[in-house]
Amino acid sequence: MEELDIMEIWKGYESKLNETLQINRQNTLELTKMKIKSHLVSLKPTKIFTILAGIIWVVFLDIIAVVAFYAGNISLLISAVGLTIINKLAIGVYLYHLFLISKVGINSNVMEVQDKLARLKVSTLNITKILFLQFPLWTIFYWGWGMIQYGNPILWVIQLAITFASIYLSYWLYINIKTENQDKKWFKLIFVEKEWQAVLKSQTLLEQIEDYKNY
Repeated sequence: MEELDIMEIWKGYESKLNETLQINRQNTLELTKMKIKSHLVSLKPTKIFTILAGIIWVVFLDIIAVVAFYAGNISLLISAVGLTIINKLAIGVYLYHLFLISKVGINSNVMEVQDKLARLKVSTLNITKILFLQFPLWTIFYWGWGMIQYGNPILWVIQLAITFASIYLSYWLYINIKTENQDKKWFKLIFVEKEWQAVLKSQTLLEQIEDYKNY
């Protein structure tokens, strides 16, 4: 009889222990989700400021494009149109980022958070690659017929070298900016800003959630 009582007491203790562990695990999951949300929400002010500044910038570029069109300045027109297209795309992507961030909440399940973080990470990489395509446009906007007719050959050699170097650099970065290279020094120099670090920290926390679930 005493042995049965001891077994019952032990089962009751084990049940309470499992219940306590389950509560602690749930609390840990909720706290981790809150940390992820905090990291992502901290990006909002920067993204909103970038969007507002970007809108002002593309309006200015549109004005430049119109002026260049009527003035017949082909190189300036190409540069302005190219820059405004890329920057308008960036504004759209940052709005998309704000949408993704708003959808990550404490009540979101792990799969939903994982999906939003994956989209945010891929989107951040892609828009950074596209933004680097602006480099060559900054090396040709000042070209004109006067440079072609009266330009110094040596200066033209230097100018073309700069332009082709910027084209190669833009292409190289476009090809090589990917998650496989995120541990390389040049990649870390590019993605040293708060935005990328917040995404990485959030993913690390998400991995911890997976560990808690498997525990």
